[in-house]
Amino acid sequence: MAYTTIDKPSDYFNTKLYTGNGGTNAQTGVGFQPDWVWIKNRSGSDQHALYDSVRGANKYLSSSRNIAEATQSDGLMSFNSDGFTVGADGGVNTNSNNFVSWNWKKTATAGFDIVSFTGSGSQRTVSHNLGVKPSMIIVKNRSATENWIVYDKINGAGNFMALNLNSASAASSSMFGVEPTTSVFTVGTSNATNKSSSNMIAYCFAEKQGYSKFGSYIGNGDEDSTFIYTGFKPAFVMLKRTDSTTNWYINDTKRDPFNKATHSLFPNLSDAENTTGWFVDYVSNGFKIRDTGSEVNASGSTHIYMAFAEQPLVTSTGIPATAR
Repeated sequence: MAYTTIDKPSDYFNTKLYTGNGGTNAQTGVGFQPDWVWIKNRSGSDQHALYDSVRGANKYLSSSRNIAEATQSDGLMSFNSDGFTVGADGGVNTNSNNFVSWNWKKTATAGFDIVSFTGSGSQRTVSHNLGVKPSMIIVKNRSATENWIVYDKINGAGNFMALNLNSASAASSSMFGVEPTTSVFTVGTSNATNKSSSNMIAYCFAEKQGYSKFGSYIGNGDEDSTFIYTGFKPAFVMLKRTDSTTNWYINDTKRDPFNKATHSLFPNLSDAENTTGWFVDYVSNGFKIRDTGSEVNASGSTHIYMAFAEQPLVTSTGIPATAR
C-alpha cells in the first residue's frame, strides 16, 4: 500500500515567519524556490499580498481586494532558491512588524499548477498540468476590478464562492459551469473568470494523499466538535462556511506551534492577526474544531476547507507521524 508519495511536505509547501525591516529583506529557510508566495502583515491592517512566478516578481494581487494586478517595484522583488526578497513596501515589510508568508512550489507531484490565460468572453476550456481532476481552482481577472472566484469539488462547477468576500456559496453557470477534467477546466461567460481580452490567472489544486486535502465537514456548534480526517498532520488550514456571510479563515502551525491553535487571519479582510480564535487542535491525522462559533462550527452547516501537511500520517516507508 502506498501511503504517500511525498515524505517531506515542506519540499512543496512551507510557512515562513519574518520580521519587517523597512528596506530590502531577503528571506531564506523556505526550503525551495517558491512559485506562489502569499504574504500578510500580522501586526497591521495591510492588505494580503499575493505573488507568483508565472506573472513575475513585483506583480501584486490581493485576496482581500478585487483590484486588478498592480506592479510594485518595492514589493516582492525576487523568487530565490531558498525563499524570496521583499522591498520596502509596508504591506510586505513594515519595520519591526511581524509577517507570515505561505509558500507553494508549482509541480504536478504536489498537485499544484498556476495557469495564465487570456479571456475570450465565451465559454472555453483552459489546459492545466495536474494530470488529475482539480479539487479547487481560484481564478482572478488580472486586468479588471473583479472578485476572486473559487471552484471547489464540494460545491461543484454550478456554484462558486469569492475569496475576497464573506458571501455564501452561490449558484451560477457563468463562472465555471462544467466540471474540470484531468487536463482542462472550463470557464464561462463571466467577466470575473473569462472577460474578453483580459489577462487571467488560475491557481489549480489537486489532492495528494498524505500531503493535501480538500473537503468539507458539518458543524455541530459544540466545543467538542467535528474531527476532520486528512491523513496527515496539518501545517495549514483554510476554511469557509458555505451557507452564510462569514469570513474565510487561515491557521497554520508556525504561528501556532501548540494546541489549541488560536491565531487566525482572514483572506477576505485586511485585519491584523486575531489571537483569540478560531480554536482548533492539529493532530497526527487531521484536525478537530474546538470552537462553538457559527463561522467555523455552525450546527448543521457545511464548511469547506483546504489543508496542507506538516507530516504524513505514515510515510512511504511506513514510518508514522508523531502527535503534537
